[in-house]
Amino acid sequence: MTTARALFKWALRFILLYGLFIVFFMIGSMAVAGVMPDTAISEPGLVSATSGLLIIAFADLLVISALILTSRWSSWKLAGSLSLAYYGAVTFLMQIETWWFLSSITVNAQLLPRLFLMGIPIAFLFIPLAVWILGKGRATADTSPNLALVMPAKQWIWKLAAIAVAYLILYWGAGYFIAWQNPELRTFYGQPGKALPFFTHTANTLRNDPMLFPFQILRALLWTLCALPIIRGSKVNPWWTAVLVGSLFSLPQNIGHILANPLIPMASVRLSHLMETASSTFIFGTIVVWLLHRAHHSLADLIGIFGDREET
Repeated sequence: MTTARALFKWALRFILLYGLFIVFFMIGSMAVAGVMPDTAISEPGLVSATSGLLIIAFADLLVISALILTSRWSSWKLAGSLSLAYYGAVTFLMQIETWWFLSSITVNAQLLPRLFLMGIPIAFLFIPLAVWILGKGRATADTSPNLALVMPAKQWIWKLAAIAVAYLILYWGAGYFIAWQNPELRTFYGQPGKALPFFTHTANTLRNDPMLFPFQILRALLWTLCALPIIRGSKVNPWWTAVLVGSLFSLPQNIGHILANPLIPMASVRLSHLMETASSTFIFGTIVVWLLHRAHHSLADLIGIFGDREET
């Protein structure tokens, strides 16, 4: 009876949060109402708008709930850190890339700032409510040892450099070998015709858009900043922490590609971006945790991925 009662309480909490997520998501969507391009020009999504909203709410809620329930933190410390991490990873990092690539195609100066406003209700209103509803609203002291992110300054420097390089490799590799192979995507971004060889394409980008790679290095460091409170606050082992960070980086901001979207009106372009970014950002999230979850004392220690010693 106790188990059944507990399951019933958790089911009620999840249903309540599911409904609240949809409400706050729709409130956020009002920020772009009336300034989006004509939706009639967008090809249909993989699912209908209603089904897509339900899928997005379910997927996001799973990620947010997992991040809350696996944290050693509680109360406003958890709510504040997770709100900032979620907004940074899901809204800010996605929309600065929207600014970089789409401001000359489908996003005008009136729409762009509203895209940043759209994510505020979920991040800063729904997440604190979720912390309270899931029973983490009361401050509790966790006195267990926590060595996450504790390492010498030299390790921080070379690990951040390694993270930047790893992100560039994943970003550019997935972009070329997954997304750029779609002729409709190349046309959408103004480069129709046959895809150039990888190194020729890379050289042309370095020549014609030299700030792209420094911009992506900045994004890599911002991604890492979003991961830090998750890693530091996690009470589960590094493997599960890596899954959580990878999920935060990949799922909430990419699952929207299943819907029709006038900012990227062609369905095949959205699908290519979904496969490209969901895979690369998940892998990147696991790499960030692998490098940062604790100090590593030798190359063998580093390669012995997520060892049992000094776990998060």
